[in-house]
Amino acid sequence: MAYIFQLGFQDATSPIMEELLHFHDHTLMIVFLISSLVLYIISLMLTTKLTHTSTMDAQEVETIWTILPAIILILIALPSLRILYMMDEINNPALTVKTMGHQWYWSYEYTDYEDLTFDSYMIPTSDLKPGEMRLLEVDNRVVLPMEMTIRMLVSSEDVLHSWAVPSLGLKTDAIPGRLNQTTLMSTRPGLYYGQCSEICGSNHSFMPIVLELVPLKYFEKWSTSMLTG
Repeated sequence: MAYIFQLGFQDATSPIMEELLHFHDHTLMIVFLISSLVLYIISLMLTTKLTHTSTMDAQEVETIWTILPAIILILIALPSLRILYMMDEINNPALTVKTMGHQWYWSYEYTDYEDLTFDSYMIPTSDLKPGEMRLLEVDNRVVLPMEMTIRMLVSSEDVLHSWAVPSLGLKTDAIPGRLNQTTLMSTRPGLYYGQCSEICGSNHSFMPIVLELVPLKYFEKWSTSMLTG
């Protein structure tokens, strides 16, 4: 999760988020080089009194400043399209979880199990235990197996919500009457926090999301205890 005064993104936990971070760094470097070049040219124009009269009319210069931006746009567009298709790709998910947004909590249903459903409410500040995160902890965490492809079906029962977990690179709108889907896969175990990122009402900021990614054997124990308990 994010820490105080953090300026960059959260550490990537999924392959998709790693690709997004690489693309961000790639694009940021291009923007930095363009900005540096423009500032350098502006400084030259302001500090030197010498001018080359034929430069501004040269056909070569016009050709360069037409082709060069097109090449830069291609260098940005191709990786962007690649990641876009990777995010929409769903290959034989091992588990499907249905997420429903309510005012103002989330409910989850493990559709591969007969009766594994629960609601997830934010824990009030007065009930927090030492070490727990204020406004981020929930009473029922979403336990999922790591290193497995998981499909999330996201919808809403009342107003617009948005199911987002930054460290996994997930952000899917929850729209009433519509079923959106996204996939996730964690490369390591841990707790991953998110929040509703759509302004859905007065308690919009009190809809946290907590994913607990565990090895498969621990997930099987948890699911068995939930079904039998």
